[in-house]
Amino acid sequence: MPFINVSTSAKIEDKRKLLEEISILVSSLTNKSKRFVMAKLDDNSEMYFEDESPCCFLVIKSIGSLSPSEMAKPIADFVNEKMGIPIEKIYISFEDVAASMWAWNGRTFG
Repeated sequence: MPFINVSTSAKIEDKRKLLEEISILVSSLTNKSKRFVMAKLDDNSEMYFEDESPCCFLVIKSIGSLSPSEMAKPIADFVNEKMGIPIEKIYISFEDVAASMWAWNGRTFG
Protein backbone atom coordinates (compact mmCIF):
# COMPACT_ATOMS: atom_id res chain seq x y z
CA MET A 1 0.00 0.00 0.00
CA PRO A 2 2.84 2.49 0.03
CA PHE A 3 2.66 4.76 -3.01
CA ILE A 4 5.52 6.85 -4.33
CA ASN A 5 4.95 9.49 -6.96
CA VAL A 6 8.11 10.89 -8.56
CA SER A 7 7.95 14.07 -10.61
CA THR A 8 11.16 15.35 -12.14
CA SER A 9 12.39 17.69 -14.81
CA ALA A 10 15.14 15.19 -15.66
CA LYS A 11 14.72 12.76 -18.54
CA ILE A 12 15.00 9.17 -17.28
CA GLU A 13 16.28 6.65 -19.80
CA ASP A 14 15.39 3.38 -18.06
CA LYS A 15 12.06 4.19 -16.42
CA ARG A 16 11.14 0.61 -15.57
CA LYS A 17 14.45 0.01 -13.78
CA LEU A 18 14.12 3.23 -11.77
CA LEU A 19 10.55 2.38 -10.75
CA GLU A 20 11.57 -1.11 -9.65
CA GLU A 21 14.56 0.16 -7.66
CA ILE A 22 12.61 2.91 -5.90
CA SER A 23 9.85 0.39 -5.09
CA ILE A 24 12.43 -1.85 -3.43
CA LEU A 25 13.80 1.12 -1.47
CA VAL A 26 10.35 2.21 -0.24
CA SER A 27 9.51 -1.39 0.62
CA SER A 28 12.62 -1.70 2.77
CA LEU A 29 12.13 1.70 4.45
CA THR A 30 8.48 1.00 5.34
CA ASN A 31 8.93 -2.71 6.11
CA LYS A 32 6.07 -3.46 3.73
CA SER A 33 6.12 -6.09 0.99
CA LYS A 34 7.34 -4.88 -2.41
CA ARG A 35 4.24 -6.60 -3.76
CA PHE A 36 2.11 -3.78 -2.35
CA VAL A 37 4.29 -0.80 -3.33
CA MET A 38 2.97 1.25 -6.24
CA ALA A 39 5.33 3.68 -7.96
CA LYS A 40 4.64 6.35 -10.56
CA LEU A 41 7.14 8.39 -12.54
CA ASP A 42 6.55 11.63 -14.41
CA ASP A 43 9.87 12.55 -15.98
CA ASN A 44 10.88 15.31 -18.37
CA SER A 45 8.25 17.52 -16.68
CA GLU A 46 8.23 21.28 -16.88
CA MET A 47 9.45 22.23 -13.41
CA TYR A 48 11.20 25.21 -11.89
CA PHE A 49 13.01 25.35 -8.55
CA GLU A 50 15.24 28.42 -8.26
CA ASP A 51 16.41 27.93 -11.83
CA GLU A 52 15.93 25.53 -14.73
CA SER A 53 18.42 22.88 -13.58
CA PRO A 54 17.02 19.40 -12.85
CA CYS A 55 14.85 19.06 -9.76
CA CYS A 56 12.56 16.44 -8.25
CA PHE A 57 9.42 16.29 -6.10
CA LEU A 58 8.39 13.02 -4.46
CA VAL A 59 5.17 12.21 -2.63
CA ILE A 60 5.18 9.12 -0.45
CA LYS A 61 1.87 7.91 0.97
CA SER A 62 1.32 4.96 3.27
CA ILE A 63 -0.89 3.65 6.02
CA GLY A 64 1.54 4.10 8.87
CA SER A 65 5.15 2.94 8.61
CA LEU A 66 6.46 6.39 7.68
CA SER A 67 9.43 7.85 9.51
CA PRO A 68 10.20 11.01 7.53
CA SER A 69 13.26 11.97 9.55
CA GLU A 70 14.78 8.53 8.93
CA MET A 71 13.58 8.12 5.34
CA ALA A 72 14.42 11.53 3.84
CA LYS A 73 18.18 11.00 3.48
CA PRO A 74 18.13 7.52 1.88
CA ILE A 75 15.46 8.66 -0.58
CA ALA A 76 17.30 11.88 -1.44
CA ASP A 77 20.55 9.94 -1.81
CA PHE A 78 18.81 7.48 -4.16
CA VAL A 79 17.44 10.31 -6.33
CA ASN A 80 20.85 11.98 -6.37
CA GLU A 81 22.67 8.78 -7.30
CA LYS A 82 20.19 7.36 -9.83
CA MET A 83 18.90 10.57 -11.42
CA GLY A 84 21.83 12.95 -10.93
CA ILE A 85 19.72 15.56 -9.15
CA PRO A 86 21.49 17.53 -6.39
CA ILE A 87 20.05 16.89 -2.94
CA GLU A 88 19.25 20.58 -2.51
CA LYS A 89 16.95 20.36 -5.56
CA ILE A 90 14.75 17.59 -4.08
CA TYR A 91 11.53 18.00 -2.09
CA ILE A 92 9.83 15.02 -0.44
CA SER A 93 6.30 15.02 0.97
CA PHE A 94 5.30 12.24 3.37
CA GLU A 95 1.60 11.53 3.88
CA ASP A 96 0.28 9.10 6.48
CA VAL A 97 -3.14 7.97 5.24
CA ALA A 98 -5.88 6.60 7.48
CA ALA A 99 -6.70 2.94 6.72
CA SER A 100 -10.34 3.93 6.19
CA MET A 101 -9.23 6.27 3.37
CA TRP A 102 -7.22 3.70 1.38
CA ALA A 103 -8.80 0.92 -0.66
CA TRP A 104 -7.41 -2.11 -2.47
CA ASN A 105 -9.09 -5.10 -3.97
CA GLY A 106 -12.49 -3.45 -3.74
CA ARG A 107 -12.44 -2.54 -0.04
CA THR A 108 -10.77 -0.23 2.42
CA PHE A 109 -8.07 -1.35 4.80
CA GLY A 110 -9.96 -0.08 7.83
